[in-house]
Amino acid sequence: MGESYTVAALSEALGAAFEGDGSLEITGLVHPAMAAPDKLVMASSADFLAQIARGSAHVALVSEGADWREAGLSAAIIAPRPRYAMAHATRAFAADDALAPGIHPSAVIEPDANIGEGVRIGPFVYIGARARIGADSHIMAHASIGEDAALGAGALIHSGARIASRVTIGARAIIHQNAVIGADGFSFVTPDMGAVEAAKAGGGSESGTQNLALTRIHSLAAVTLGDDVEVGACTTIDRGTLRDTRIGNGTKLDNQVQIGHNVTIGNTCMLCAQVGIAGSSEIGDRVVLGGKAGVADHVKIGSDVLVAAASAVASNVKGRSIVMGVPAVPRDEAVRSVMAIRRLPRLMETVQELKKAIINGQR
Repeated sequence: MGESYTVAALSEALGAAFEGDGSLEITGLVHPAMAAPDKLVMASSADFLAQIARGSAHVALVSEGADWREAGLSAAIIAPRPRYAMAHATRAFAADDALAPGIHPSAVIEPDANIGEGVRIGPFVYIGARARIGADSHIMAHASIGEDAALGAGALIHSGARIASRVTIGARAIIHQNAVIGADGFSFVTPDMGAVEAAKAGGGSESGTQNLALTRIHSLAAVTLGDDVEVGACTTIDRGTLRDTRIGNGTKLDNQVQIGHNVTIGNTCMLCAQVGIAGSSEIGDRVVLGGKAGVADHVKIGSDVLVAAASAVASNVKGRSIVMGVPAVPRDEAVRSVMAIRRLPRLMETVQELKKAIINGQR
């Protein structure tokens, strides 16, 4: 039997008011389409509230001013910002990771690794020499922690994650399945000026010099993640060449994000799925990069910038900007460009009509 709360108890835990019968028992959260008498229905808008079939639910989480009685409910938890309250409600009902206390006998831990109190380690985990695992951390099956790596207290490393040598991860970090932290950076050089260098220097549209030989520049530094960082499944973060790749406190990375070598990302940023950041770029605090956005190498993005999905940031962006497009430009400029492109067919028709009129007038 899972966790359950009365309406009154849950509303108190969420810091929200309730109306109606506070003694009703809640055993979970559901979408309006899956309403059930013992579940709290997430009805953050009038549209969601209207989806509740009469009699199928007893209690819902609603916004202020919502007419929950009209939906046939017996009680409601009322939040000024329902989505924020939902975050705390989901935490209340979230299932544990089901990792047994202690260290699984199949785990391989080097003798000089330092394992803190309350750490749980699952099957087939490897922990390298001199690694330091903070208290109460959980390391799930088949994860690996390299030599001299360090995890802060309360870290959660999901199955299959790979933490390379010398990586430092802060407290309460969450690393999802098959993420790779600390791979070698993608950095190569040619004996003479290569194709990319020549293109940047020349500024033309033809490629001249080709890559005759590629020599690896080895990444000698590591990766440092701050506290409360979350890294999505199959995301990769390359280690730095001579200084660590760094990600600030509270930053969240979605699945399949690629962070290049030497990149610096500030605090409380959000990088959505398939974002790619090339080497040595600098991202400020509270930056949001929409899905599939790309950032070129050595670009600087200021704090509080929003980059729309699928945009390509090729040059520096000042703080508090909203940019979009390929290449990314300020949103107002991008919208004007899109509207102009949409008007091009009609403009061409007009030009053809004027051209015909001029030709006919000359005859």
